[in-house]
Amino acid sequence: MSTRTYTPVDAGGAANAPWRPTPSPARHHAGFWFIAFAFLTSMAFCAVPAPLYSLYQARDGFSTFMITVIFAVYALGVMISLILAGHISDWAGRKKILVLSLGLEVAAAVMFLAEPILPVLLLARFISGLGMGMLTATATAHLHDLHRRHRPGASNQRFEIVSTVTNIGGLGVGPLVAGVLAQYVDAPLRTPYIVFTVLLILSIVAVALAPETVEKQVARPAYRPQLPSANHGDPNRYIAALAAGFASFAVFGVFTSVAPAFVGGVLNQPSRAIAGLVVFAVFGSAAVAQILTSRIPATAKLALGLSAQAIGLLALTVGMHLANLPVFLIAGSVTGIGAGVLFKSAVGAVASQAAPAKRGEALAGLFLISYLGLSLPALGLGVVTQYVSSVTAMTWLVGFLLALLAGVAGLSRTRTTT
Repeated sequence: MSTRTYTPVDAGGAANAPWRPTPSPARHHAGFWFIAFAFLTSMAFCAVPAPLYSLYQARDGFSTFMITVIFAVYALGVMISLILAGHISDWAGRKKILVLSLGLEVAAAVMFLAEPILPVLLLARFISGLGMGMLTATATAHLHDLHRRHRPGASNQRFEIVSTVTNIGGLGVGPLVAGVLAQYVDAPLRTPYIVFTVLLILSIVAVALAPETVEKQVARPAYRPQLPSANHGDPNRYIAALAAGFASFAVFGVFTSVAPAFVGGVLNQPSRAIAGLVVFAVFGSAAVAQILTSRIPATAKLALGLSAQAIGLLALTVGMHLANLPVFLIAGSVTGIGAGVLFKSAVGAVASQAAPAKRGEALAGLFLISYLGLSLPALGLGVVTQYVSSVTAMTWLVGFLLALLAGVAGLSRTRTTT
């Protein structure tokens, strides 16, 4: 139930920020966790196919390259959605966009259940990407709004931890659940989607129960697509965050596309549960690292993310050449720690410096560049494996990512010394 008092969008926000009725703090507190649940569920669902790709591959006979195409189609849907709709919750309302995006995820889940052949798989992944593009920036902005309304004047630590853990942690939970279900229950290509269809419907209910944080505007601004822009606080700091997002998501893209097939082929581990465990180790380590680093300074967080990811990638190369699953698993965990901390640093930097009325837009730009990192390296890996071995292709990719991390470090030094 809303009170009749009015508060600005954000403490310390712009003078022309819209004013709106504020529900009770208890509703903001409950709403924060409702949105976190919906965010976690949707992120988990989008990664469900990761340990199942080899089953589709064995059934339909398509190549490793086609796996990366399927993954790239999902990322394409995300990017199109981010450009067209990732920012409109700033004026259309957070809940409306979240319900629409979750509805698209439910539609994708139903398509997986109806006829999981390759054309339908491609279409379902594209629709899932469209929903996810709207959801990532909107849910992150909604969590920030609810956190600030419930705890005005408090630090952003809770928001940063929950938003990044639900995002990154969800990407690990989905493959783990799907891998275990595919290994130990009947209908491995159907049961995971039945489970997540129910969870997605519950997520829609959770969003409906959460309070809105954007007032309905009498005159809506002229619509325009969301294109990357550095006009969100300090331009150098924002660009550094975009580069960090690309670097961290490049790792996540590899582990949610071709890494499970790599484990089953090169490492001779055909178990779907093990494939899901490998993906979970990367994202689970990322989520834990994000929690444990919540109190360290931003510069130390960035340095830790860069160094851990670089060390993990080097160890990953060793594990691939030795065809050693324990080394590969440990290296993936260390790489996940680095990527998770790096992405957490990027989200915190963007959310803290963006104007309240443009926070969704700024975050949409971050996720757009990050999802380019999610798709392009993985797609490139799929192309290269048509001509060289998987181990050689992964080694080349590690070299590219190490060079990219060096570039992020150089850009960060430029930012801190100017």
